[in-house]
Amino acid sequence: MTAAQALRPAAVGKQLFIASRPVSWVNTAYPFAAAYLLTMRQVDLTLVIGTLFFLIPYNLAMYGINDVFDYESDLRNPRKGGAHGAVLDRRMHPITLWAAGLSCAPFVIYLVVVGSPASWLVLAASLFFVVFYSAPPLRLKEVAFADSLTSSIHFFSPAVYGLVLAGATWTWQLGAVILAFALWGIASHAFGAVQDVVADREAGISSIATVRGARWTVWFALACYAAAGIAMLFTPWPGPLAALVPLLYIATVWPFRTITDDTAERATIGWRRFLWVNQIAGFLVTLLLIWYWLLTD
Repeated sequence: MTAAQALRPAAVGKQLFIASRPVSWVNTAYPFAAAYLLTMRQVDLTLVIGTLFFLIPYNLAMYGINDVFDYESDLRNPRKGGAHGAVLDRRMHPITLWAAGLSCAPFVIYLVVVGSPASWLVLAASLFFVVFYSAPPLRLKEVAFADSLTSSIHFFSPAVYGLVLAGATWTWQLGAVILAFALWGIASHAFGAVQDVVADREAGISSIATVRGARWTVWFALACYAAAGIAMLFTPWPGPLAALVPLLYIATVWPFRTITDDTAERATIGWRRFLWVNQIAGFLVTLLLIWYWLLTD
């Protein structure tokens, strides 16, 4: 794509669409919708608007900001330019940042109006980490371990927000569910970072994988997936059955347990499988949530 083409409306729309990672939209919209619906037990306008917000604008902000500030690294990364994200033309950078902010604004205003002070704090924290995962001065993605934790917050915070917005009663079992979700997010980010070790080092970007090394990071991801499964054993029935779901991720990551920094790019094969495993895992979790709904109706 030439610079001139990048400024045409159709080209701009295409680049923003790719930057928002449509394959991952459901990963943030679903947790909010499930948490809110299981608490409220009804479909209302807030559920619809909140789900739409976490489906597209939230992802455009999260991934679009990342693509802007990771430009130098993405240029060196052969996997960028599709489901894994866009290599944005430089003239797309301000457009992307404005599009992210303007698309989020009306949804955030509505959610603030209908929400409580507690929900405002959760939403503010969620958006704070969306921005400063990639943007300076914090750029948390370059702080080992904080990068994986922050990335995890991107995915479990919509669920926490849905629960708080709907006025859920917090129990230690509910806390175990959120902990399991957080551990899944930490593991998934860590494994995803392995494939970028070479590109990140060439761009001078620090991450859990560049600091600790590819093999150590793979084992860390395996441990976090296992811990997520253990956490689900302490949830109300049929929640313990979800302890089996992390086994799908463990099976996906296990073949890369002996990977080295020099061969780290091979992890992209596992990451492509991971994207499909997410769909299967989501289907299984949905079945369990429907079962839980029926048991508690």
